[in-house]
Amino acid sequence: MVSTALHEIGVDKLRGVGPSLALKLHKLNLYSVQDLLFHLPLRYIDRTKITAIGGMQPLTEVVIEGEVRASDIVFGGRRSLVCRIQDHSGVVTLRFFHFNQAQQQSLKPGTKLRCFGEVRRGKAGLEMYHPEYQFLDDAKPHALAETLTPIYPATEGVTQPRIRDLCSQALQHLDRHQLPDWLPQELNSSALSYSLTSALRLLHNPPPGTALHLLAEGEHPAQQRLAAEELIAHHLSLLRLRQKVQQQKAPALTPKPAANERFLAQLPFTLTAAQQRVAAEISADISQPIPMLRLVQGDVGSGKTVVAALTAVQAVANGQQAALMAPTEILAEQHRLNFDAWLSPLGIRIAWLTGKLKGKGREVQLAAIADGSAQIIIGTHALFQEGVEFSNLGLTIIDEQHRFGVHQRLTLRKKGSAEGLDKAPSTPHQLIMTATPIPRTLAMSAYADLDCSVIDELPPGRKPIETVVLNELRRNDVIERVRSACANGRQAYWVCTLIEESDVLEAQAAEATADELQLRLSELSVGLIHGRLKPKEKVQIMEAFKAGEIHLLVATTVIEVGVDVPNASLMIIENSERLGLSQLHQLRGRVGRGSESSHCVLLYSAPLSGNGAARLKIMRETNDGFKIAEKDLQIRGPGEVLGTRQTGDMQFRIADLQRDAHLLPEIKRIATALLLNHANHVDPLIARWLGQSEQYAQA
Repeated sequence: MVSTALHEIGVDKLRGVGPSLALKLHKLNLYSVQDLLFHLPLRYIDRTKITAIGGMQPLTEVVIEGEVRASDIVFGGRRSLVCRIQDHSGVVTLRFFHFNQAQQQSLKPGTKLRCFGEVRRGKAGLEMYHPEYQFLDDAKPHALAETLTPIYPATEGVTQPRIRDLCSQALQHLDRHQLPDWLPQELNSSALSYSLTSALRLLHNPPPGTALHLLAEGEHPAQQRLAAEELIAHHLSLLRLRQKVQQQKAPALTPKPAANERFLAQLPFTLTAAQQRVAAEISADISQPIPMLRLVQGDVGSGKTVVAALTAVQAVANGQQAALMAPTEILAEQHRLNFDAWLSPLGIRIAWLTGKLKGKGREVQLAAIADGSAQIIIGTHALFQEGVEFSNLGLTIIDEQHRFGVHQRLTLRKKGSAEGLDKAPSTPHQLIMTATPIPRTLAMSAYADLDCSVIDELPPGRKPIETVVLNELRRNDVIERVRSACANGRQAYWVCTLIEESDVLEAQAAEATADELQLRLSELSVGLIHGRLKPKEKVQIMEAFKAGEIHLLVATTVIEVGVDVPNASLMIIENSERLGLSQLHQLRGRVGRGSESSHCVLLYSAPLSGNGAARLKIMRETNDGFKIAEKDLQIRGPGEVLGTRQTGDMQFRIADLQRDAHLLPEIKRIATALLLNHANHVDPLIARWLGQSEQYAQA
């Protein structure tokens, strides 16, 4: 007789689970017995031993036994029932703020109790608030728990005792039905030293003596076994995605040395060795008839845009269109100006498309995109809206990719998937750029489907930006510093930030700051830019600033990416403690683009939180975006660093990308070996850990 697979046994087959409870379990993504086995405790409490009252320590959870010596209702700030419990070693107070008359009468002096709860310091010594308790009977001794007691993730209507019972039933099913281990022994990894079933049994019912500190940190070998399997499943889902993409056809955009040389010859600068290396890697990719999936990382100011332009030239020279998508209109406009300056001399025609472009102007651009007369198309997310039809899209370039949801990236790629009587199905190459360096651990796990290139060199002549951190009380000194810098022919940014994410409030704050600074610096021309200005107004202000007609530009964080004014050498960021490291680094990168020394002043309001102080300290210590990214990962965690839109459903149940970073090289090896030698294990493993959520990565 063939045993039923555990993922095929629904939770409604368990004792005590009716339709109502089943629906509540579904909210926890618990549909089968296998789901319950992998629904692991958040933490554990130890009820396996009695602690002497005299040996209790504050902020620990303990089981104690003793006799009620006194029981009284006390009226203080709040009415409470206070019981004094004594054993051979000492006395402790039990305090109940919620109680009834029957409870008060049952806790009379002379009653023997076993209590469990957290020990706290109180006015009269150590106390327990609302402990769990049971009455002891000398004739019938009460057995202690034999294993540590698990505390599970739960939801409304699913109590801890209920979910413990269900997990216990699931473990009984594990005795009768086999749980396939999809990681063969010959993979021979230290991370897989525990068997799957042994790891699950231990984590649901840890025996006394199991190292609680290891369980609390997620570092017990049983947890590491499951974390490794989860990371392998995640990695496999991305490799499988990559396989699917690379089974598609892409236009082979062969190198065109003459076009490249014409482009490079009219640039006012020479590419760095790092830019040349990365450009060569991309060129080799797009010359193949399979879709490129490449992520280019480069610190602020490293020159990613010119590498993207060189790639676009190769696409156009092969008769294909290239589309560049940027997250904001300011950044898209900056790209348009750069591409126009670099490519117009070569006779390359550029189209421009944003959400704000309406009417006849929009129709003209759409027609040029559709008939192929526009060879390079630059814009915001408007590029993938309905009604935008490309003639022959061969290359998509996504800038600041973490600002886009994965579905937006996928939609743009699909725009170029040509199908029809006169065209073979084709998928455009995809180049993804970011100036927000991604820590290596995240790149290995979150971008396993992408090849990665790093532009790890700044153009010659760039000087490190000196950063100072000052209390808001020094604001007057900073205003004088702006006056001095502008008197010496330099320009400055003054960035206003607000906690509230409101365009209206941000605009009002920036307007008030601009008025104040214009009043105090009357000899200077002060400009203002924020998110509520019309696109045309933003462009005019940025062009005036670039031309030197504006000395001091007051701005909200709309200038975070893409703004390039070499003469600006001073950046002031107000309320800098409110911003994340990545945003601070991006804003600071607006200066330091010329040959002069540049400075960044981070103004903060006291008191600083621990994280706020840590962020400002790292900004003062380094200009290295990768060091900053690693610190950001430590402070905020992977979900925050990547952005929830980017991670989609990348929510790990057990694994932790920081804690388990040491496993990643091994994970990569095992995942590759599984794909090559055990392909039939891959889909069940992905389904066990990700269910349907691997779809999040399909971009």
